[in-house]
Amino acid sequence: MYCFNCGCLLAEYDYCTNCGTDVAMYKKIMYASNHFYNEGLQKAQIRDLSGAAVSLRQSLKFNKNNIEARNLLGLVYFELGEVGLALSEWVISQNQRSDKNMAEDYIAQIQAPGSGFGDMAQSIHKYNLAYYYCTQGSKDLAKIQLKGSLHKNAQLVKSHILLGLLYMDEENWRNAESEMRRALKIDHNSTLALTYLKEIDRMLEPDETENKPVGGKIRSKSKDAIRIERDNDFIIQPTNVREPRNSALGTFVNVLIGLVIGAAAVYFLVVPARLTQVTADSQANIKEIGDQIDSKNSTIQELQDKVASLEKENTSLSNLVDSYSGDAGVINDYNQLMEIASDYLLHQDSAQTAGLMDELRDNVDVEAQSLGFQTLYQSMITVLGPDFAEKCYNDGMDAYNNGDYDTAVDKLADAWYYDNTNADAIFSLGNAYRMQGNYEAAVAAYEQVMALFPGTERASRSEQYIKEING
Repeated sequence: MYCFNCGCLLAEYDYCTNCGTDVAMYKKIMYASNHFYNEGLQKAQIRDLSGAAVSLRQSLKFNKNNIEARNLLGLVYFELGEVGLALSEWVISQNQRSDKNMAEDYIAQIQAPGSGFGDMAQSIHKYNLAYYYCTQGSKDLAKIQLKGSLHKNAQLVKSHILLGLLYMDEENWRNAESEMRRALKIDHNSTLALTYLKEIDRMLEPDETENKPVGGKIRSKSKDAIRIERDNDFIIQPTNVREPRNSALGTFVNVLIGLVIGAAAVYFLVVPARLTQVTADSQANIKEIGDQIDSKNSTIQELQDKVASLEKENTSLSNLVDSYSGDAGVINDYNQLMEIASDYLLHQDSAQTAGLMDELRDNVDVEAQSLGFQTLYQSMITVLGPDFAEKCYNDGMDAYNNGDYDTAVDKLADAWYYDNTNADAIFSLGNAYRMQGNYEAAVAAYEQVMALFPGTERASRSEQYIKEING
């Protein structure tokens, strides 16, 4: 470990033996960073990727220059399918230490032909689109996008978990379990996947039901009867009762009498009742048909309304897809930023890269982009800001001296945007506004000079110019 003040190798003492600086707290911070790095490395080795990411981020909070922790965090993100976050960490790492840094090899492997980087970026885009569909209630469209995301990159853990949640929502527990287990195969200790899998296992537990007899013949305790159980009915049949025997003539007479009585019953009782029943059934059928017609008319109207709603939704979704694709789409913006970063890594041409970043800032709303886009954009600004600010300042002062105050305002505003520690840039911007006739903007610029650089000559002159403008 080296002294942060003089760079001398530190001994076991709580002070630097070379310059005498107190390094006790500095040592504790470095030890804490290394501890969390070792913890993250152990978790990554057993594929507890989410836990490793937490530990490594904690390590970087203590020491943002811990190159090993940053490179390992990039690898963890890459294993989780978060290629944008991984590339951001490696770009920052390479800018912190350009020599003998594995981040350079990682970036080269990602950008190599056939590495599948485009598919990985498409996978993340499809996940974001699926998440948007979920917030809009379009779960079927979300499932389609998630399946496409996993087809492009099967390592994207959050796509597996979100797809599993959609299966849980529709109570398709087997498919939900399959997706959660795929996520756990990548990240063995994913808290989300384990929590959802516990709920899925609870829903898949079989119900405990008692087997009840369906039916059959059961002999009762009494020897005088046989008890027959069928479903929920019980029939008790006596065993010692015998039917009386009749002669053939008696049987014939009884049958004839039964036929006569039956015919009379049919004529006087059954036929009128049957006619009445037929009439009632006909009326009921007519009413039922009328109800069915009304129901179908209502269903047709509902379907027509639904078709109109779906057409409206389809138009909205088409517009959304157009916003993500094409020359002005989100994917194109992301690809432009990646090409700028790649060009800078290959040629190290700060001036050319700064110009490309300026064009991108004019055409893209950075704050509306994804977290990965913003992180990479800010990383590039951190690297290119000082060089680009100096170029913009020189161009702005040339335009100011030539009387081109509109160009001077634009260039000096860019110089202040990329380096907000340059007092000359904000003071000269106020002068350009004043010469342009935009006194309100000039006063605002001068007030910034007075607030940020008090006690300087520029602050005094700014105060004087404000009095002249307001006087």
